Amino acid sequence: MSKLKIINQEELKDWAKEIFKKNSFNMVDVSSKKETFRRALASGKIYVGKEVFDLIKNKKMPKGDPVTLAEVSAVLGVKKTSELIPLCHPLPIDHTATKIIMNEVDNSLEVFCVVSAVAKTGVEMEAIMGVNAALITIYDLSKIVNPHLKIDNVKLLIKEGGKSGLWTNPDGLPEFLKNIF
Repeated sequence: MSKLKIINQEELKDWAKEIFKKNSFNMVDVSSKKETFRRALASGKIYVGKEVFDLIKNKKMPKGDPVTLAEVSAVLGVKKTSELIPLCHPLPIDHTATKIIMNEVDNSLEVFCVVSAVAKTGVEMEAIMGVNAALITIYDLSKIVNPHLKIDNVKLLIKEGGKSGLWTNPDGLPEFLKNIF
Protein backbone atom coordinates (compact mmCIF):
# COMPACT_ATOMS: atom_id res chain seq x y z
CA MET A 1 0.00 0.00 0.00
CA SER A 2 2.97 2.30 0.37
CA LYS A 3 3.23 2.70 -3.43
CA LEU A 4 -0.18 4.35 -3.82
CA LYS A 5 -0.01 7.82 -5.29
CA ILE A 6 -2.50 10.40 -4.19
CA ILE A 7 -3.66 12.55 -7.09
CA ASN A 8 -5.56 15.78 -7.05
CA GLN A 9 -8.72 16.59 -9.04
CA GLU A 10 -6.80 18.37 -11.85
CA GLU A 11 -4.54 15.37 -12.44
CA LEU A 12 -7.64 13.17 -12.60
CA LYS A 13 -9.17 15.39 -15.28
CA ASP A 14 -5.97 15.25 -17.34
CA TRP A 15 -5.92 11.47 -17.04
CA ALA A 16 -9.52 11.22 -18.27
CA LYS A 17 -8.78 13.58 -21.15
CA GLU A 18 -5.75 11.50 -22.09
CA ILE A 19 -7.70 8.26 -22.15
CA PHE A 20 -10.96 9.42 -23.70
CA LYS A 21 -10.03 12.24 -26.06
CA LYS A 22 -6.47 12.08 -27.31
CA ASN A 23 -5.80 9.62 -30.14
CA SER A 24 -8.95 7.62 -29.55
CA PHE A 25 -12.21 6.99 -31.29
CA ASN A 26 -15.61 7.54 -29.79
CA MET A 27 -19.16 7.18 -30.87
CA VAL A 28 -20.99 10.48 -31.18
CA ASP A 29 -23.08 11.01 -28.07
CA VAL A 30 -26.71 11.14 -29.19
CA SER A 31 -28.20 10.50 -25.76
CA SER A 32 -29.68 13.99 -25.46
CA LYS A 33 -31.06 14.09 -29.04
CA LYS A 34 -34.74 13.53 -29.75
CA GLU A 35 -35.90 10.72 -31.99
CA THR A 36 -37.14 12.00 -35.35
CA PHE A 37 -38.04 10.46 -38.67
CA ARG A 38 -34.90 9.82 -40.74
CA ARG A 39 -34.61 8.64 -44.33
CA ALA A 40 -31.72 8.22 -46.75
CA LEU A 41 -31.31 7.08 -50.34
CA ALA A 42 -27.99 5.92 -51.77
CA SER A 43 -26.93 4.53 -55.12
CA GLY A 44 -24.05 2.80 -56.83
CA LYS A 45 -23.26 1.06 -60.10
CA ILE A 46 -21.52 -2.08 -61.30
CA TYR A 47 -20.30 -2.52 -64.86
CA VAL A 48 -20.53 -6.19 -65.81
CA GLY A 49 -19.82 -6.28 -69.55
CA LYS A 50 -22.10 -7.41 -72.37
CA GLU A 51 -21.81 -11.17 -71.79
CA VAL A 52 -22.74 -11.02 -68.11
CA PHE A 53 -25.40 -8.37 -68.73
CA ASP A 54 -27.11 -10.59 -71.33
CA LEU A 55 -26.92 -13.63 -69.03
CA ILE A 56 -28.47 -11.67 -66.16
CA LYS A 57 -31.18 -10.24 -68.41
CA ASN A 58 -32.07 -13.70 -69.73
CA LYS A 59 -31.88 -15.30 -66.23
CA LYS A 60 -29.08 -17.68 -67.29
CA MET A 61 -26.32 -16.87 -64.80
CA PRO A 62 -24.50 -20.03 -63.60
CA LYS A 63 -24.89 -19.30 -59.86
CA GLY A 64 -28.46 -17.97 -60.05
CA ASP A 65 -30.14 -14.58 -60.40
CA PRO A 66 -27.81 -11.84 -59.11
CA VAL A 67 -30.55 -9.21 -59.03
CA THR A 68 -32.84 -11.13 -56.67
CA LEU A 69 -30.02 -12.20 -54.38
CA ALA A 70 -28.59 -8.65 -54.38
CA GLU A 71 -31.92 -7.29 -53.15
CA VAL A 72 -31.84 -9.75 -50.23
CA SER A 73 -28.19 -8.92 -49.57
CA ALA A 74 -29.02 -5.20 -49.42
CA VAL A 75 -31.46 -5.86 -46.56
CA LEU A 76 -28.78 -7.78 -44.68
CA GLY A 77 -26.24 -5.00 -45.33
CA VAL A 78 -28.64 -2.41 -43.93
CA LYS A 79 -29.36 -4.49 -40.82
CA LYS A 80 -25.69 -5.30 -40.13
CA THR A 81 -24.24 -1.80 -40.66
CA SER A 82 -23.43 -1.10 -37.01
CA GLU A 83 -21.66 -4.48 -36.76
CA LEU A 84 -19.35 -3.63 -39.66
CA ILE A 85 -18.65 0.07 -39.12
CA PRO A 86 -17.19 0.49 -35.63
CA LEU A 87 -18.63 3.89 -34.68
CA CYS A 88 -22.09 3.47 -36.23
CA HIS A 89 -25.00 3.39 -33.80
CA PRO A 90 -27.28 0.37 -34.01
CA LEU A 91 -30.62 1.69 -35.26
CA PRO A 92 -34.18 0.38 -35.21
CA ILE A 93 -34.73 0.19 -38.97
CA ASP A 94 -38.39 0.75 -39.87
CA HIS A 95 -38.12 0.24 -43.63
CA THR A 96 -35.68 -0.55 -46.40
CA ALA A 97 -36.18 -1.16 -50.09
CA THR A 98 -33.81 -1.78 -52.96
CA LYS A 99 -34.31 -1.14 -56.67
CA ILE A 100 -31.87 -2.41 -59.28
CA ILE A 101 -32.01 -0.89 -62.75
CA MET A 102 -30.36 -2.60 -65.69
CA ASN A 103 -28.69 -0.19 -68.13
CA GLU A 104 -28.17 -1.84 -71.53
CA VAL A 105 -26.28 1.17 -72.94
CA ASP A 106 -23.23 0.64 -70.69
CA ASN A 107 -23.92 -2.96 -69.53
CA SER A 108 -24.33 -1.91 -65.93
CA LEU A 109 -26.66 -2.44 -63.03
CA GLU A 110 -27.48 0.55 -60.85
CA VAL A 111 -28.53 -0.11 -57.27
CA PHE A 112 -30.73 2.24 -55.23
CA CYS A 113 -31.35 1.60 -51.54
CA VAL A 114 -33.66 3.61 -49.29
CA VAL A 115 -33.72 3.25 -45.51
CA SER A 116 -35.95 4.90 -42.93
CA ALA A 117 -36.15 4.89 -39.15
CA VAL A 118 -37.38 6.93 -36.23
CA ALA A 119 -34.09 7.46 -34.46
CA LYS A 120 -31.67 9.90 -32.83
CA THR A 121 -29.20 9.74 -35.73
CA GLY A 122 -29.41 9.35 -39.50
CA VAL A 123 -29.56 6.25 -41.67
CA GLU A 124 -27.09 7.35 -44.36
CA MET A 125 -24.55 4.65 -43.57
CA GLU A 126 -27.24 1.98 -43.64
CA ALA A 127 -28.36 3.08 -47.14
CA ILE A 128 -24.76 3.14 -48.38
CA MET A 129 -24.08 -0.26 -46.81
CA GLY A 130 -27.20 -1.68 -48.48
CA VAL A 131 -25.97 -0.46 -51.86
CA ASN A 132 -22.51 -1.92 -51.28
CA ALA A 133 -23.85 -5.29 -50.12
CA ALA A 134 -26.00 -5.51 -53.27
CA LEU A 135 -23.13 -4.48 -55.56
CA ILE A 136 -20.70 -6.96 -54.02
CA THR A 137 -23.28 -9.74 -54.32
CA ILE A 138 -23.71 -8.99 -58.03
CA TYR A 139 -19.91 -9.01 -58.29
CA ASP A 140 -19.66 -12.37 -56.54
CA LEU A 141 -22.27 -14.03 -58.77
CA SER A 142 -20.83 -12.48 -61.95
CA LYS A 143 -17.09 -13.02 -61.53
CA ILE A 144 -17.38 -16.66 -62.62
CA VAL A 145 -18.29 -15.45 -66.11
CA ASN A 146 -16.25 -12.24 -66.23
CA PRO A 147 -13.83 -11.26 -63.46
CA HIS A 148 -13.27 -7.84 -65.09
CA LEU A 149 -16.01 -6.00 -63.19
CA LYS A 150 -16.07 -2.46 -61.88
CA ILE A 151 -18.03 -1.02 -58.96
CA ASP A 152 -18.37 2.75 -59.26
CA ASN A 153 -20.04 5.90 -58.00
CA VAL A 154 -21.41 4.76 -54.65
CA LYS A 155 -22.93 7.87 -53.11
CA LEU A 156 -25.60 9.33 -50.90
CA LEU A 157 -28.34 10.91 -53.00
CA ILE A 158 -30.77 12.22 -50.39
CA LYS A 159 -31.07 12.35 -46.63
CA GLU A 160 -33.80 13.85 -44.53
CA GLY A 161 -34.65 14.26 -40.89
CA GLY A 162 -33.05 15.65 -37.82
CA LYS A 163 -32.23 19.31 -37.40
CA SER A 164 -30.55 19.64 -40.81
CA GLY A 165 -33.74 18.69 -42.69
CA LEU A 166 -33.57 17.68 -46.36
CA TRP A 167 -30.23 17.36 -48.15
CA THR A 168 -29.86 16.37 -51.79
CA ASN A 169 -26.61 15.51 -53.51
CA PRO A 170 -25.21 18.61 -55.29
CA ASP A 171 -24.35 16.44 -58.32
CA GLY A 172 -28.09 16.06 -58.91
CA LEU A 173 -30.56 13.22 -58.86
CA PRO A 174 -31.43 10.63 -61.47
CA GLU A 175 -34.26 11.77 -63.75
CA PHE A 176 -36.85 9.39 -62.25
CA LEU A 177 -36.31 10.93 -58.77
CA LYS A 178 -36.48 14.62 -59.70
CA ASN A 179 -40.26 14.98 -59.35
CA ILE A 180 -40.39 13.01 -56.09
CA PHE A 181 -38.14 15.27 -54.03
